[in-house]
Amino acid sequence: MSIAFFDLDRTILAINSGSKWVKSEYDDGFITRWQVVRATAWLLRYHLGIAEMEGVLREALAAYAGHPEAELRARTRRFCEREVVHQVRPGAREALARHAAQGEKRVLLTTASNYLSEQIGARLGLDDWLCSRFEVDADGRLTGEPLALCYGAHKVRLAEQWAADAGVALSDCAFYSDSYTDLPMLEAVGRPVVVDPDPRLRQVARRRGWPVPDWGVPTA
Repeated sequence: MSIAFFDLDRTILAINSGSKWVKSEYDDGFITRWQVVRATAWLLRYHLGIAEMEGVLREALAAYAGHPEAELRARTRRFCEREVVHQVRPGAREALARHAAQGEKRVLLTTASNYLSEQIGARLGLDDWLCSRFEVDADGRLTGEPLALCYGAHKVRLAEQWAADAGVALSDCAFYSDSYTDLPMLEAVGRPVVVDPDPRLRQVARRRGWPVPDWGVPTA
């Protein structure tokens, strides 16, 4: 048995769900314009490589301290139905079907929250989803702190543990991603695949001869 790990944003999806979520939360009145500006600035700094994802997540999570988890889960489900489910790349569906036909496990490996990951994972029939999880107090409210983070080297550790539990080495696994920030995980697997890469990752993929398939974009 082998495992195929998949990044979510701009890999399985043709969009960045984080940016869409910020806009959706603002449009629905759950966050302020100032919070949008700060969140957008953090995301930009992260993608430029001048901010750690932990800072981005902590900045975003602070706005939700005291919010009922059940409410956030319901909002995420509505957001997924409205903004996300129709953004799955055609090539992603084909790759998922191919790995399933080969008897391989398919696992989402994403910085996105467990609330979004469980929606996508269930809809695509994935075997599991490794993602960022948020602390919830005894009253079922978010504390504003992360419980687990899934980015960079954290992705490697989570994937290693999942693979070890399945009796598989990462060297026998595949990983699909678009982002240079996922380089540690791409280097850890035996079958790295780069989808619609950012400029830095495209250069790395070219130098190392990694596959760069065109997964296309979803039609209306």
